[in-house]
Formats: sequence, C-alpha cells, structure tokens
Amino acid sequence: MKYAVVTFGCRVNQSDSLQIEERMLASGAVAAAPERADLVVVNTCSVTATADQGARQTIRRIARDNPGARIVVTGCYATRRPDEIAALPNVSDVVCNDDKPRLLRVISSFDGPCGSLIEPGVAGRTAYTLRVQTGCAEPCSYCIIPATRGAPRSAAIDDVLGGVARAAAAGFREIALTGVHLGSYGRDLEPRASLVDLLRRLDARAPASPQERVLFRVSSLEPMDCSMEIVDLVAASRRFAPHFHLPLQHASNRILASMRRPYTIEYYAALVARVRARMPHASIGSDVIVGFPGETDEDFDALAAYLERSPLTHLHVFPYSDRPGTAASTFGGRAPGAVVRERARRVREIGARLADRFRTSQVGTTHDALTIEDGSLAVTGNYLKVRIPPGRSRNEWVRIKVASGDPLAGVVVENH
Repeated sequence: MKYAVVTFGCRVNQSDSLQIEERMLASGAVAAAPERADLVVVNTCSVTATADQGARQTIRRIARDNPGARIVVTGCYATRRPDEIAALPNVSDVVCNDDKPRLLRVISSFDGPCGSLIEPGVAGRTAYTLRVQTGCAEPCSYCIIPATRGAPRSAAIDDVLGGVARAAAAGFREIALTGVHLGSYGRDLEPRASLVDLLRRLDARAPASPQERVLFRVSSLEPMDCSMEIVDLVAASRRFAPHFHLPLQHASNRILASMRRPYTIEYYAALVARVRARMPHASIGSDVIVGFPGETDEDFDALAAYLERSPLTHLHVFPYSDRPGTAASTFGGRAPGAVVRERARRVREIGARLADRFRTSQVGTTHDALTIEDGSLAVTGNYLKVRIPPGRSRNEWVRIKVASGDPLAGVVVENH
C-alpha cells in the first residue's frame, strides 16, 4: 500500500506524524505523494481560522487530484469539529487526538511490530522531533488547544531516553524536544519530575559512539517555565542548542492580563535579557498576537516599541483569530480588519529588522552545524541556515565560520 502523511501546525503534530510514518513503514507501506497514495493521513491544526481553512482546502484538493484515495483526518481541527471534517469528500475516518495512539488500527489492517524508524532525509527531515509531553491546562483566553489536546500528560523519563537512543541509532544527529506545554513536563508523573530533571538526564547521556553524538533543541517554552536552571544548563552544555523560543504574545500588561498570560512585560524583558547576557550568540524567537480584542493604539505602540529594542532574533506574527468556545471570543473592542492587517505588517517589518540584525551580528563567529538538504546548507545551534560550499552529504557535523550575513553564507573550518 502507498501512503502519504500531510501535516499542519506545531512540532507536536510533526512528532505525531513521524510516529505514524514509522509505523506505516514498519508495516510494509511505501511513502508516496498524496496524489498517488492509496491512503492519505491529514494531521490538522486548529490554532487559527486560517489553519482550519488550509486543512479543508488540502483535503478537497487531494480528493480532486486522487479520487481513489482513502483520506483519514486527525489532529486538533478533527478533534474540535469532527462533523465538519467527516462531511468533506473522500474522508473515511476522523480520529481525534486522544485516539492517535491507535490510529494504525483505525486506518489499516497491518498488525506488524513497530520496529523501524524513519531515517534522516525521509520526507526532507534531518532533525527528529520527539514529543515528550502533550496536553495543556493553562487558561489563555484566546486558545482552543486545551480543549483539543486535553490535560497535560508526560512521557516517563526512561521512555524519552529510549526514544532518543532509537533516533540516534537510526542516524539522527539533532533531536527537537517538544510538547503542547513543554514547561509542564513531569508534573503529572509519579514520582513528580520536571523539565530540568529531564534535561539533566539527557545531558548526562553517553552516546554509544562518537557517530551517535546528538544535539538537543528545546522547543517552545512559556516564559514562566524558563527557569534560570534551564538557561544555565543550556549555556553550560554542548549537548543543547543555544536557541530559545519564548512566546511573548503582547507587551501591554493590560492585554497580557486580558489574554490571561501569567507574567508581565517587565518579567519577560528581564528573562530575555538574562538569556542574552548568559548566551550572547543565542537565538531567541517569540510569538506575537496583534489585534487582540480591546487592543488600542497605545497597546500596539507599547508592543512595537518593546520589540524594536528587544534582543529577540525572530518573530512569528499572528493576527488575532477568533476561536468559538474560548473566553476571548466573547470580548468586545475589536479593531477593524484593515487595522489588524496593518499592525501585523508593521510587526513583521520589525521582525525582519531583528533577524537582519542578528545575522549581521554573527559574521565572524564559528559554530557547530548540521548539514541539510544536499549538504550545501547547514543549520547552526543558534538556528542560522548558512550556505556553505558543496561537497558534503546531508546530516554531517561541520564547524563553520559565518562569512556574510546577507546572504547568510560561511566556510567550513573543520569537519567533525
């Protein structure tokens, strides 16, 4: 049987899709493009209305281009609106997030053991995304994800270590640790654990051989969960990428309170300043929402002013998207669409300047980097994609020196 997996949204979904593909391959299925597959699994996101629309359009396109395909849909949109998904053409099954562990029993009759692992390069992947936690109990007023992912659940530390060992043995040299609310890792375990406990165990992990050296990249952390213990551990260890993603969402304390975010802009600014002081070359990304209900010109100006002077290196900008069922969907004071779009444009311009500034600041620095694509592009620990001279394979560790920031290019000074 030929299969395809189409994934929308966050790294948690990417990790779930990797597990689906592993099991399909282990069962004897063969990967194919969606227009040629017998079975297509669509793993959906529902964080915004745009994400819902994108999933619907993709499902309709697959059904049009491949009318014989059986389409199985899972993920957050499928969990939130299963009837809408089931009404789309060629959809044979709708599987909610809680049923993902048994997804293969729903979509096929294969019963072979899950013994193989996707190798680097399959579907363009070089890094492996490992989900260590799912679910969220935070009460953010705009977010539907707690309703689609359920209560926080963590994988046992030994299970995480086992997943790391399998990925390393398969040839992966970078593993991204991800979760819906990653910073809550371990609070539900017995005995109770924490994210820093997990990171310390990973830091102490001895690779089976030099060829199994793995760099860990910590995925998105809520600001209140990014303790100085975590910052210090990442700064002191070569096993962790100097890369943080710390969602801000807004820089107006009034809007943060309305969003039910449990920190102030002063707290956030102090946190990223400490990260920058501890790791001068670290990348620090963030998420920002513009046009939240009640956002005034003064609120937006506070956001823009902070971002301009911040040490952030890249931004993900989201115009507010109403999610029925959330508290924010009942809030008034919404800005006109044209105003929201203009605010989003301005923040994206700020984000572009921050990224340009960071790239320029890295000229002359040296980094360990992992080659991707055809080997002529390398990703550094601080998340720069640097073009290097050809002649290497994908998935090789190299030591590079950044020679220019625009375009971002470098030279290899040492092979590892």
